[in-house]
Parts: sequence; C-alpha cells; structure tokens
Amino acid sequence: MAAENQQPKKFKKRKHGKVDARSPTTKKAKLVSAKPSSNKGGKPPQLQQRKQHDPSKPKKPDAGKEKPLTKKERRQRAKELAELRKKKRKRHYTLEQELASLWEKMRQHNIAKEDRSRLVSEALTKMKGKISEIAASHVSSRVLQTCVKYCSQAERDAVYEELQPHFLTLACNTYAVHLVNKMLDNASKKQLAGFISSLHGHVASLLRHMVGSVVVEHAYQLGNASQKQELLMELYSTELQLFKDLVTTKYSGLEEVISKLGLQKASVARHMSSVIQPILEKGIVDHSIIHRVLLEYLGITDKSSAADVLQQLSGALLVRMIHTGEGSRIGILCVKHGSAKERKKILKGMKGHVSKIAHDQCGTLVLVSLFSVVDDTKLVTKIVIRELQAILKEAVLDKNARRPLLQLLHPNCSRYFSPNDLSSLNLAVASLSSKARNNDDAEMIEDEAGEDENHEEASRAAEGGKKDPSLRRQELLINSGLAESLINVCIENAEELLTSNFGKEVLYEVATGGAGGILLPTLGDKLSSLHEAIAALAANPKSEDAEEEHVLENFHSSRTIRKLVLDCPAFASTLWEKALKGNCGTWAQGHSSKVVSAFLESSDTKVRKLAKKELQPLVDGGMLKIPETKQPKNDN
Repeated sequence: MAAENQQPKKFKKRKHGKVDARSPTTKKAKLVSAKPSSNKGGKPPQLQQRKQHDPSKPKKPDAGKEKPLTKKERRQRAKELAELRKKKRKRHYTLEQELASLWEKMRQHNIAKEDRSRLVSEALTKMKGKISEIAASHVSSRVLQTCVKYCSQAERDAVYEELQPHFLTLACNTYAVHLVNKMLDNASKKQLAGFISSLHGHVASLLRHMVGSVVVEHAYQLGNASQKQELLMELYSTELQLFKDLVTTKYSGLEEVISKLGLQKASVARHMSSVIQPILEKGIVDHSIIHRVLLEYLGITDKSSAADVLQQLSGALLVRMIHTGEGSRIGILCVKHGSAKERKKILKGMKGHVSKIAHDQCGTLVLVSLFSVVDDTKLVTKIVIRELQAILKEAVLDKNARRPLLQLLHPNCSRYFSPNDLSSLNLAVASLSSKARNNDDAEMIEDEAGEDENHEEASRAAEGGKKDPSLRRQELLINSGLAESLINVCIENAEELLTSNFGKEVLYEVATGGAGGILLPTLGDKLSSLHEAIAALAANPKSEDAEEEHVLENFHSSRTIRKLVLDCPAFASTLWEKALKGNCGTWAQGHSSKVVSAFLESSDTKVRKLAKKELQPLVDGGMLKIPETKQPKNDN
C-alpha cells in the first residue's frame, strides 16, 4: 500500500519537471532569461514596469524643464479658465460682475440714503439700454430688484419703459419673474392698467406656465374689480379672447356674461374645460384666479364634467387650494359631493397639515365641513382630531382654529360663523344637487342658515352625509375623547381662557355642556370640576394691585361668567355658594356688577330665589342697578 501511494507522487514530480520545447511559456522564459537583467531588487518585471509608469508619484524635475504647479496654483489656473469660458458664453459677464459689486454695497442696512441713491443711479447708468438682456440673469435680476425698490420715480419709469416690450418674455423666466412682480408692486395705476391690457390674449397660455402663472396671479391680486374681470373674461370664450372690446363692460358673474352677450352655455363650458384641464394636469392650483374660474365652471357645466373636476381635485391638490375664499368653497364642494373613496383621499392629503389648515381663515371652514358631512368618523378622528388634540390649547385660543371645535360644540351657530361662512358651508353644485332650485339661472344652491335653535335642522339639510348628524357629532366629540381633553384644557387654563377674546367662547360652550347638553350624560362630573375651577377664581379676594385684574372685573371674563350664570343654573349655584354669597356688596360696582345682577335676571326660579334675599336690599338702596327691561320677576 505504501508503494502504491508513492507512485502518483513520483508521476507528479516527473510531470512538473518535464520541459516541452514547443510550449510558448518555455520560449518566453528563455527570451527573458536571455536578456541582461536590470532588476536589482529581484522583483518581477511587471511590478518594476508598473513602478516606472506610476502617475501618482511626481517625476523628478529634469534640467531645463518647468517646475510642476502646486495645488494652489492649479486651483487658481482652473478658476481663470472658468472665468474665460464664462466671458465667452455670457455677453455681459463683465457688467454683471461690476453690478454685483455695487449690489453688495447698496443692499446693506446701515448705508446712508444718499450713498445708496448714488450707487443705484450708477448701476442703472451702467445697465441703460441693456436691461432687457440682463434681466433674466440670476445676479442681474437681483440687482434690478434692489434698484427698482430704492430708485427715484423718474428712474423707475425709465426702467418700466425699457422693459415694457419684453414683459411677456420675462414673465416666463425663472429669475426675471421676480423683477416683473417688483415692477408691478411699484407701478402707477396707469402702468398697471397698461400691463394688464398687454396680457390680453395670453392669460390662458401664461396660466398653463408654472412661472408665468405667478405673474398673472400677482396682477390679478393688484387689480381692481374691472381689471380682474378683464383677466377672467378671455378664459370664458374664444370670442372674448379675440375681441378686446367685449371685455370692457362690467358684469356681476359668468351667468350674466352668457346672458348679456348671447353666448351658448355649452360652448363656454367646452372652452373653459380646454383651459382648465391642462392647468389641473400640471398641478398649478395655488392661485386665486384659477379658483375663481373653477368655481364658475362648476356652476355652468353638466353633471359628469363637474364630477370629473371634483374627482381630480380630491386629494393632495386640494390642500394647496383652500387658503383662498374660492378655494375653500371648492374644498367644501369636494367634501360634500365626493364619494367615500374621494373623501378618504382628501383626509389622507391633509395628514400632517391639519394644524396649518385649522389656523387659516379659509381652510378652517373645510375642516368644519368635514365634521358636518363625512360619515367615516374613525378616519376623521385618526387624522384630524388627533392632530387638533396635540395643539388643543393653542387651537382654543386662536381665532380660526377654534371654529371646528365650536362646530362640534354648537353646530352652525351664527355667533361663531358669519352669514357668508354659513352660506359657504351650505353651498352645492347645481348639477350635482338633489335639491336644486327650479330657477334655471341659479348658479349655486345657498340655503339660508337657521337660528340657533334650528341648528340641527340646518345640519340635516347639508348634503353628503347619510349618518344621523347627532350620532356623527357624538362619535367625533365624545367617543373620540376630544370633549374630555377640552374640559381638561379648560380646567387647567381657566383664567387664561376667561380673559381671552377667543378662548372665552370655547370655555362657555364647554361649561354649559354644549348645544343640546351633549356633554352632560357622560362628562357631568368633569363639568362640575370646571364650574368649581371658575368659581375658585371668582372667590379670590379683590386685588388692590392695578396690574392684576380680578376675573369679575375683567371685561371679557365678567361677561362670560354673566352668560354662564344666565344659561347654566348648575354653574350659577356653584358660583354663588363658593364666591358671591355674603360678598355681593363688594362686587356691586363696575364690570362685576353685571355678574351679580345676572342672578336676578336669570330665567331659572331657583337661581333667582338663591340670591334675591341678599341682592334685593342692594337694588332698593340704589347700589345695584338693573335695567328696566330686565327687572326681576315677582317670585312667590
């Protein structure tokens, strides 16, 4: 066995030791070995050759050759080459560099007015005759904006005259658009009218341009009613786009334009659709002029076209629209006429933006509409209410953010929503409404808001929601935990809310238990704690320090407490027992007298009897005055 194991080893040795004369490797070895070896280190020739041509190591300078450039010199040389390339590529590169130098001086805050005027005049002199060419430059447009801001009226007029023929071109440039807007801000009435007139025939094409639409919107915001109409008219019909004389007459709306000019409603709707669709496809929905056009289009188009537009807008696009009056109305229409799937898209698009929407004057109405219409209360709670709970104190004290909360506490109350707001909340598209009026000329359906006692009927009249309004309100306010959080915020910040102009109204609605007493069955104990917290503030002794105003003497808090005494007998009893009993003489003068007299003016017999024994002597003695119309009734 040992012999057999040794044979393969011998065979392998013979195989490795055998030399084949025909093998190319053998020839190569002979040729290499035949040459005189210069490899003193014994390294393979491939490594030696790689070492000789290694570019990472600088070569030793030979005699008579230039020294290699240092890193700093190479950087300087690259900078010079870049400057040369810019000079070849940009016609006014040298001028731009000079203007940039002047701009750095003129835009400083601590510079003298005379020095700035001199620098501005110098810059405008250098640019004269070339303004339209350099206005599209990133640097020069900034210089021009500063010059227009600080130059004299004569110099500003000269710049306007030079730029006037090129406004349409500059309006579509990323950098020049800011200069055009600055020129419009500082333009005279005549110049603004001339600019708006020059846009005729180009409004639709500019609105389809991402940059050009900004200029049209800026002109629309600066223009008066007739100038706004002039911009809108060519979006209605081809005839109005071609014939400029037709747009000079004043009209109240699109319906009047169609009737007075004898236009066909179907033709106008088709033209407006051709204008609107490219704008929606590009997502240019931030501008109020587009919101106005969309709202008017929904008023004249057929059912399928209106539904298509609302479906396109339902989602993230809607969040960018609801910061304007018309935009918030479109948002309300999307909520009201949208399907459950579309409403879900709207809610998901609002995720992370609820706080910003709530603080916006127009956007908050869309949240109010969501609370009034959407039946998926779990999704509304998850997205809207949870974000509101995170900023609940801030929302209660804010003029706009408190309104969705007030809608849940007291729906459609005219104390908290203006007639225009209530009209917007009851808006509907005529072609999509099941309760359309018989009048064919009606653009929208606007149901008149009812009185406070009819708020439930008004909420039922709103289209869109199938769930019972009281059940929806119960789920959003009570089941979500929002009501309990509200009561806790009111208890912890009772004094701040009472003395606040806006927070006092939320506290009043919470303390009275909400419209219909919705909070009383489940949160009665919490409300008692709130009543005691307010009474404890009123029980504090009268302060002699002028800076610290007592809640009974503060303008806002005294009137809020008075309303609570009149409308909430439970609170009136708590306040009397803890704060006013035996101390009415102290509070019979000033703002606090309104609180004391409210006990005798209350419609509740028990409240009047509670205080009559102590207050009647004050009335008889003339110390406490009560208006004749509010004299206490004779209780047996």
